[in-house]
Amino acid sequence: MGMFDWTEKSSAVLLQGGVIAPDERLPWPQTAAMGVQHVIAMFGATVLAPILMGFDPNIAILMSGVGTLVFFLITGGKVPSYLGSSFAFIGVVIAATAYAGKGPNGNMGVALGGIIACGVVYAIIGAIVQAVGTNWIERVMPPVVTGAVVAVIGLNLAGIPIKNMAASNFDSWMQAVTFVCVGVVAVFTRGMVQRLLILVGLVMASIIYAVLANGLGLGKPLDLSGIANAAWIGTPGFAAPVFDSTAMMLIVPVAIILVAENLGHLKAVTAMTGRNLDQYIGRAFIGDGVATIISGAAGGTGVTTYAENIGVMAATKIYSTAVFVVAAFIAIVLGFSPKFGAVIQAIPLPVMGGVSIVVFGLIATAGAKIWVDNKVDFSQNRNLIVVAITLVLGTGDFTLKFGGFALGGIGTATFGAILLYALLNRQPALAHKPA
Repeated sequence: MGMFDWTEKSSAVLLQGGVIAPDERLPWPQTAAMGVQHVIAMFGATVLAPILMGFDPNIAILMSGVGTLVFFLITGGKVPSYLGSSFAFIGVVIAATAYAGKGPNGNMGVALGGIIACGVVYAIIGAIVQAVGTNWIERVMPPVVTGAVVAVIGLNLAGIPIKNMAASNFDSWMQAVTFVCVGVVAVFTRGMVQRLLILVGLVMASIIYAVLANGLGLGKPLDLSGIANAAWIGTPGFAAPVFDSTAMMLIVPVAIILVAENLGHLKAVTAMTGRNLDQYIGRAFIGDGVATIISGAAGGTGVTTYAENIGVMAATKIYSTAVFVVAAFIAIVLGFSPKFGAVIQAIPLPVMGGVSIVVFGLIATAGAKIWVDNKVDFSQNRNLIVVAITLVLGTGDFTLKFGGFALGGIGTATFGAILLYALLNRQPALAHKPA
């Protein structure tokens, strides 16, 4: 089968509780609707990361679409994944550019050079994995470790909606209303509406928000003026890279975090789809690396496979790569349309926060599913200790500094899990020595 040859399945498959596999798709109208949902899922984080670094959000959206297509082509259309702005770059980019935190980043060029260098290293790691194979990954990252890393990717993000996306008590209540809306759609609806639970829940919650805030004056009113003022078509602000050795040395180590993140995401998708994607791990790394190089060259952020979109797949059971091709093209159009960007940015922050709580929780649960599916034995102290420490390191954002480079949260949890397992896995050999 070719890369663009998906087997069409009817919506009846979903009504019977079925799954749409990566090489299958629903009819195009439903596939397009799913693509919109994936764009909304990635949009908040993909726009937030460049804003925090002083980059142009429209470029980031555009490059997320381009990067997703590059990833699709390099993996032969076999790995369902969306590539959005990576948060792993924020700290090192701010350090490399001395960014003050508001407005455009005047020193963006050196960060872009570092992002490109990081993409090159990442792609080289992918090429090595592709040549040597992935057996060593199985040994280094058994299900107890991968489950913990996947869970941590969701838990590490938990503070973002709860701490940063609710400025008032009303906002916190609106987050609760939002996740209840999503929950109601998930449990009490059927068919396509149920599969579009994030999108439908978000629309319901936005309407409730408008009634309470604009109608009754309980919160910050929904502001649609940005949509009216924004142009339909506009060129995003492309920027050129500058190759500075200090900035490059600071940013390149992020490649290690991206490898860990991507591997965790691939393991999560493998667990959800029941299809072993190990043979595509090298190509996935290369795809992500090349996409990061292209993004940095245009003025965008580094990109990574997106947990938000994996959360949507976990909720909908639709793993079709066709959905991601549609989402990528929508993102490219959005990149050239300030008007569409303004529509998404008009979604109230607490509503996005409520959706994020659901999506990040679904990722954490995908980690637990890896343990259940692989019958991980928690009566073994080794497994118990590895998971216990990994979860707290990741959730608490435990950070270690190596000179100017800081390894935080997901990074320390990932390497902590791998190293702890390697260390504690020696114990049975000692225990069985003859007396």
